[in-house]
Amino acid sequence: MKILVYGINYAPELTGIGKYSGEMCSWLAANGHEVRVVTAPPYYPDWSVSAPFSPYSYKTEWIDGVKVMRCPLYVPKKPSTIKRILHLCSFAMSSGIRLFSQLSWRPDVLICVVPTQFCSPIALLYSSLSRCKSVIHIQDYELDAMFGLGMAGGSNSSDSRVKRAAFAVERWLLSKFHRVSSISNSMLNKANEKGIATEQLMFFPNWSETSRFLAVSGTDTLKAHLNIPPHHQVALYSGNIGEKQGLESVIEVAERMQSDSVTFLIVGQGAGKERLVLLAEQKRLQNVIFSPLLPYEQLPTLLSIADCHLVIQKKGAADAVLPSKLTNILAIGGQSVITAECETELGMLCQQYPDIAVRVDPENVEALYQGIGICLEKPRFNAIAQNYATQFIDKESVMKKLVLSLNTVLSR
Repeated sequence: MKILVYGINYAPELTGIGKYSGEMCSWLAANGHEVRVVTAPPYYPDWSVSAPFSPYSYKTEWIDGVKVMRCPLYVPKKPSTIKRILHLCSFAMSSGIRLFSQLSWRPDVLICVVPTQFCSPIALLYSSLSRCKSVIHIQDYELDAMFGLGMAGGSNSSDSRVKRAAFAVERWLLSKFHRVSSISNSMLNKANEKGIATEQLMFFPNWSETSRFLAVSGTDTLKAHLNIPPHHQVALYSGNIGEKQGLESVIEVAERMQSDSVTFLIVGQGAGKERLVLLAEQKRLQNVIFSPLLPYEQLPTLLSIADCHLVIQKKGAADAVLPSKLTNILAIGGQSVITAECETELGMLCQQYPDIAVRVDPENVEALYQGIGICLEKPRFNAIAQNYATQFIDKESVMKKLVLSLNTVLSR
């Protein structure tokens, strides 16, 4: 099968969508498929393009047998709503040139990864001209996240004509793809609510390489490297530090737990990190440690040092986004505290599999404080979490099902 993947994030990004797109394409290439990718230089979650990549030029490279074509884009140092829109538009414009250079290659399937929705009109035009099947894979509902977090306006933004028009355009674009896939049942339900027919939907969850998390060593060495007192329990947040996480609540809880033998370890980068570090400094907290992202091969060890994993999001964010960090937490058999409302995907997961995690209401410092306390009293290993990961989100199983789904699309 010849597969062309079109999306703004790709390897070697270590977190989020870029990680999954990179692993997907590498697996497909290793299993005999021809794969090409049109993407941007890696910039996430630092919001900075580092050498040897450049935000100003086109570049082609090969990664794990995949031809990767990088396109220039604008990357704001401090993203705001307007700057994010300019950022997404810049990639849509520059990438269209490289995408249409692949018309003569004639792929069987084009997979357009959201974000960014800005690329979907270009993807649909390419699919029509090349006569290939089109799949739009939704990792994040951009509009839902934007309006849910109030990033697009004031308190009346939910009733604005701009919002209604934006969702109408989104619904029309989604309906034109041969398949609409997403990473959770609630996100597929949301697509259905947007007017996408059930037979047009395709389940394609994020995964974990569960075998990597079965036997982990080096935890004491890593704790010493991060200056964590050996007798302390660890409450770990690892991932993007952005607007939708609302990690200020973690700092508030850390302040209340200064006398406890608990270290709050916050690992990652993002637009909100500077503000979070400043808040911890203002409170003179000695039990909060910040660390940049560690190399991917150290991830199992990092997750293994945690007595409590923090999956933190603001209200409204959990409806639109299923945190990718949770897959590896489940695979390691970690105990976790999840901030989510009952009706969200995360909330329903906790209801369906009791004790898989401790669920608390988002943006509630008291509830988070209580939840972390409960989590730290539990055994470090959570068999329910690891069994779920092995059964439902193992990478090999998920990828084989994707190939079967794509072959079904091609046969129609």
